[in-house]
Amino acid sequence: MGNLTTETLRGFHLRFSNHEEMELLKKVITDALVPMGVNVLILECNTGFQFTSHPEVAGGSLTREDARELSRVCKQSGIRLIPLFECLGHQGWGGGRNSLLQAYPEFDETPHVPADAKWPEFYCPSWCPSHPDVNRIVFDLMDELLEAFEADALHVGMDEVFAIADEHCPRCRGKKKDELFAKAVNDYYGHLIVKRGVQMLMWADRLIDANGMGYTQWDGDVYGIWPAVDRIPKDIILCDWHYDKLDQYPSVGHLLEKGFTVWPSSWNMPEAALDLLEQSYAQAGKLGADERMPGMLVTGWNATGRTLAAALLGEGKLGEDQGNIRGIAQTLQAVMERLKSK
Repeated sequence: MGNLTTETLRGFHLRFSNHEEMELLKKVITDALVPMGVNVLILECNTGFQFTSHPEVAGGSLTREDARELSRVCKQSGIRLIPLFECLGHQGWGGGRNSLLQAYPEFDETPHVPADAKWPEFYCPSWCPSHPDVNRIVFDLMDELLEAFEADALHVGMDEVFAIADEHCPRCRGKKKDELFAKAVNDYYGHLIVKRGVQMLMWADRLIDANGMGYTQWDGDVYGIWPAVDRIPKDIILCDWHYDKLDQYPSVGHLLEKGFTVWPSSWNMPEAALDLLEQSYAQAGKLGADERMPGMLVTGWNATGRTLAAALLGEGKLGEDQGNIRGIAQTLQAVMERLKSK
């Protein structure tokens, strides 16, 4: 499909690690995503993959054979498949650790936080970006996903990082959060882009001054991480997500002015998504940076193969639809229709 940034990007993101829903996902791809015009699928596997390089980390049922099959289906359908492996933050929920930190508790940035901790006392664990052994394991996992999915790009996540430079961490305490965050980004850049020659994507929220731009602590940073934006290479593709309808989205223009390619990202409200898209086009046009604002990514948080089949294809029932999968489906349809005209 060529370079990720030389065409209109009509993307969909889905967190997926369930071997049992493979056939449903394949049907969603061929019978729903393809007719809508989706040409990039970000598949968030995280540790829900049956890793063979480090089987102790495997926390899901998605296999290498599944990855190859999804790669085949996507290639036949004209869709670029990009795996996502959540780096640094989101290594669990609340005080609960994911399979990576369970296998390597020495990587935990906040081991003193109890397993039953809950928000707002604690959001979610991070691995320690200063631990001398963490990248060795992480790079193996990245390489395995790239090989299994036959992918030429990897999304490294890095959204909503709250636990960083913790005062209890013997390696990170006293260090600047922006410098630690930038170090992690640059480490992954060195492995993916410099060594492997693949493209790298990441969520943009920690690179945005929430207070200065009027965002929340979720889609912007309030902890002093955001100055890292000036410490990382410009050829990383930044997925700038905002899910609510706002008066303005100044981060798009700000990141474009910095020299990045910005892929605005939405979720489950069509009106908000289309507003973000139109304002992003306007800001890029004003800056003469249309080629670096290539489309939109619709995120499918909480969606599964089963619920997407129900919402997009009318197969099965959604029930109470607590994840607002209908909203995701409506947003995806509205955004793809708008992008077809671009």
